[in-house]
Amino acid sequence: MPYRLASVFAHPDDDTFGVGGILARNGADIDYTLIVATSGEAGMISDPALATQENLAQVREAEEGEALRELGVQNPTVHFLRFPDGGLIDVPREELVEPLAALLTEARPQVVVTFGPEGITRHDDHITIGQAATEAFHDARDRAKEGFEHLFYNAIPQSELDRFWEAVRAEGFDMGDPEGPFMPRGVPDHTITARFDGRDVWETKLRALLAHRTQAGELTAIPPEIQREFLGFETFVQAWPPVSDPHGPTLESLFDGLEP
Repeated sequence: MPYRLASVFAHPDDDTFGVGGILARNGADIDYTLIVATSGEAGMISDPALATQENLAQVREAEEGEALRELGVQNPTVHFLRFPDGGLIDVPREELVEPLAALLTEARPQVVVTFGPEGITRHDDHITIGQAATEAFHDARDRAKEGFEHLFYNAIPQSELDRFWEAVRAEGFDMGDPEGPFMPRGVPDHTITARFDGRDVWETKLRALLAHRTQAGELTAIPPEIQREFLGFETFVQAWPPVSDPHGPTLESLFDGLEP
């Protein structure tokens, strides 16, 4: 029997960044449910030959499917809720939480992953879906008779983010102002409770990210050695159950201690 994992994110490609390595390593052994709040229709288009603003939502949904195939995920269950991209903050909270809770209750995941309070990049959509997913997790956990053993937030330890910017500057690569909008944000290192080492599958994860062709422009410009370091680890803050020992051992897997 596989482990049951659910991801709740705002846009296509959020889960590829967040758990792509885990899926690349264990995709054949995971019963995977992905819930995407929007279809990313307000996103960039790296090449006008790939999409138009009118069909970008459909293109990005198809790109998500291709990315999951690159990662080797077997028969994923994917739900696009098609809320407005860039407008989640304006959606009444119950309209977000209820469908999320219903889908999670149906999936009965052991582990749920979403965004934390900083939303990785302080993107309003990321922060909003993380809050709604957290509420939905607890609602579904109250309804369900099994599953819902862990809730994790994707997060970047501040020390690793600092090393990333140092490496970028050393290479002379201009990514803009680190404090600008939609730039990555770190969390205190001691809050990280799970750290997955996926350096052996980082190239698979990269191929999956490049399957999101309309969004891949900036990624391809980053030097390969920085790509490897940036994509090789996935780190998480445990939001449920509460962490009793903030200095306890760091989990190497989201499924440590769980039975498949």
